[in-house]
Amino acid sequence: MTSHLALMSCLLVLVLSLDKFLLHYLKKRWLSGPRISSAPSKSRRSMAATGGGGGAKWSETAMLVIDMQKDFVDPAMRSPMLVDGGQGVVPTVAEAVAVARERGIFVVWVVREHDPSGADVEVFRRRFYSGGKGPTVKGLKGAELADGLAIKEGEYKLVKTRFSAFFATPLDSVLRTTGIKNLVIVGVQTPNCIRQTVFDAVALNYEKVTVIIDATAAARPEIHLSNIRDMKNIGVETPTLEEWRR
Repeated sequence: MTSHLALMSCLLVLVLSLDKFLLHYLKKRWLSGPRISSAPSKSRRSMAATGGGGGAKWSETAMLVIDMQKDFVDPAMRSPMLVDGGQGVVPTVAEAVAVARERGIFVVWVVREHDPSGADVEVFRRRFYSGGKGPTVKGLKGAELADGLAIKEGEYKLVKTRFSAFFATPLDSVLRTTGIKNLVIVGVQTPNCIRQTVFDAVALNYEKVTVIIDATAAARPEIHLSNIRDMKNIGVETPTLEEWRR
């Protein structure tokens, strides 16, 4: 009996010694091993957003560039969808996009790309489609972005077939999952695609909707300004590009 107790005592001392040794070994390994930073890495968009005067505000903002395609803004295309004021705002739209990129704003290029048959276009416009040709048919020159505009890596291209960029598209889902709360809108044309997208954005409860008045256009200035007034009356901000970039 005495020998059993002595053996158990020896085993207990051995276990305690090993436990202390193991604890010391693990502690030493942990202290001497590589340290892992607790700060998460930032995406290029987030880093840009914190670098200039907007802070987190810009990381929660998206710019929608609407229908800046050759059939809508380039008279040389002789498109029935040409917006007379469109060509004049191409440089301002390009400048607005440049500012958005500097601020780390998420840029979404909203375009029309229709089936050659015209089956996916509004009924009242189907007369423009025949023989595999028509305005902004996918793959044809008229569907390309205006000269001087280009989609960069990290930006999003959204195809729509109706006036609103939200109608039957994943736009709202894309924006929500990207953490977007505010929208800045440029492009053509004010009474149709701009207005319908803006009204849908307000209905969907985006916190701040901005239309840059000299980076949007309609067929005539009076049409443009009357629609800007209507959007302003539902709480939309309507600065010039110079005002917005301050």
